[in-house]
Amino acid sequence: MSIDDIVAQGVARAVKELYGIDTDASKIVPQTTRKEFEGNLTVMVFPWVKAARKAPEAVGQEIGQWLVDNEPAVDRFNVVKGFLNIVIEPSFWSSVLSHIAADENYGIRTAGDDAPLVMVEYSSPNTNKPLHLGHVRNNLLGYSLSQILKACGNKVVKTNIVNDRGIHICKSMLAWKKWGDGATPESTGKKGDHLIGDFYVMFDKKYRAEVKALIDSGMTEEEAKEKSPLMAEARAMLRAWEQKDPEVRSLWAMMNSWVYAGFDETYRRLGVDFDKIYYESDTYLEGKEKVLEGLEKGIMYRKEDGSVWADLTDAGLDHKLLLRADGTSVYMTQDIGTAKLRFRDYPIDRMIYVVGNEQNYHFQVLSLLLDRLGFKWGKDLVHFSYGMVELPEGKMKSREGTVVDADDLMDEMVSQAREVSADLGKLDGLTPEEIDRISETVGLGALKYFLLKVDPRKNMMFNPKESIDFNGNTGPFIQYTYARMRSVLRKAEADGITVGDYIAVQPCDREITLIQTLADFPQVVAEAGRTFSPALIANYAYELVKQYNQFYHDCPVLREEDPARRSLRLVLTDVCSRTIRTAMGLLGINVPERM
Repeated sequence: MSIDDIVAQGVARAVKELYGIDTDASKIVPQTTRKEFEGNLTVMVFPWVKAARKAPEAVGQEIGQWLVDNEPAVDRFNVVKGFLNIVIEPSFWSSVLSHIAADENYGIRTAGDDAPLVMVEYSSPNTNKPLHLGHVRNNLLGYSLSQILKACGNKVVKTNIVNDRGIHICKSMLAWKKWGDGATPESTGKKGDHLIGDFYVMFDKKYRAEVKALIDSGMTEEEAKEKSPLMAEARAMLRAWEQKDPEVRSLWAMMNSWVYAGFDETYRRLGVDFDKIYYESDTYLEGKEKVLEGLEKGIMYRKEDGSVWADLTDAGLDHKLLLRADGTSVYMTQDIGTAKLRFRDYPIDRMIYVVGNEQNYHFQVLSLLLDRLGFKWGKDLVHFSYGMVELPEGKMKSREGTVVDADDLMDEMVSQAREVSADLGKLDGLTPEEIDRISETVGLGALKYFLLKVDPRKNMMFNPKESIDFNGNTGPFIQYTYARMRSVLRKAEADGITVGDYIAVQPCDREITLIQTLADFPQVVAEAGRTFSPALIANYAYELVKQYNQFYHDCPVLREEDPARRSLRLVLTDVCSRTIRTAMGLLGINVPERM
């Protein structure tokens, strides 16, 4: 039982005995005492003031005294207005540390047979271009959220929907067919996703030049876009694809296979994976079937041009297009079909979509449509809406080929990590293989941590140079501190120092602060899962390494002469390192044993 639980249950018993009030101990949540006051944990007494018919200070005094008299873990207390600040018996913290040290999976709950099944969708790439910085944040958030939800005792299925069909795919295909000269990843030496992305950009440039020429000939911009021969060819290719034209389908399969090979390479390096991948080419027909079924039932309506719409104005929304006049699908149709297949494949209790906040309206509509189409889980889907990533240079535009490519970004981060580490002397004496491995670990750790430490709901500015810093709230700072902890433990082992009895040792204030922070970890994981916030884990890891560094500075470990206190500090070091490794693992970040 954690110290928070002990205090909460003690307070509940005190309130029952003193005032006859039945209180659910799980609703009592002690907070870490603010630094300006004496105490380890603080409990608000306001909920019981009215029933006790006493001033908040008096209620605090009575509960505090009851705890001192009846709860061995409580040493003393003080009251500030309606806040009861509790000082835990110092020797008690050694047993707290012992409990934590004995748990190899500390902070992690294992899913039972009856655990809820949560499906998390993330990534959702298009097969007309490589992954970029926006995808990187999406993948890291989705993967980390999946790890956190699993650590909270859920069964988790990580899933991806690949947008492998549609007009944007046909643009790349048409450009390759017209101007590709048979180029392949092998003949060009390019990753397949990069090669196809080049043709997507090429199409857009040719299309814009064509539109400009039509405008110059006297058309309006709208007329020029409508009359563009190139866009007409792309639309014709999409219709041919939907009619399963063998030549178009063969070209589509070949080019997509190049892209998938490129995606897989990027995913592996980024350290994310999926349990199940769905493809829009498989799901859009399912969606069309449900839309036509809705049309028959009067849930949707057909316009004169043949397009199918849903009227959502009674719910405060708008009219939503579901099938174009030529019968082709839109994203919403695909999402309806994908949802149907997923709930057919898995007994999902909760469906979470990790998609940027520019799609908030889309998911409002999807939830409403699924509900109206008879899917009982429609109302309960969760849109994990996150903010956009920008660079100091501004926003990214994929059609113009100005995106920050994920592969290039990872290369640059690793290169910077190597350079900074070498300048600081952290690579001295290492083999080339070790330098490569550490540079990769630190570079990608810096990237991941910088993107995950921010509240996911906020827009953010990513600055690569700021992310690689061995001081401050960064991945490399945490990784370096972890490596320091492991170095201390290796040296103790090399010197033949073993951990002896430390339970009887009364920890000093610096040690107590560290133990209390360690004791908070399970609650931090639970809160991160409840609020869908990897940032809570990231900032907890930073706070823990800051405290360890202060402890390491103030409290000698290997040089401590008292064997029992030295054992206490070695166990503290070991538990801190394991907790950091677990926390960073929940973020998808590796930590190096040496740096």
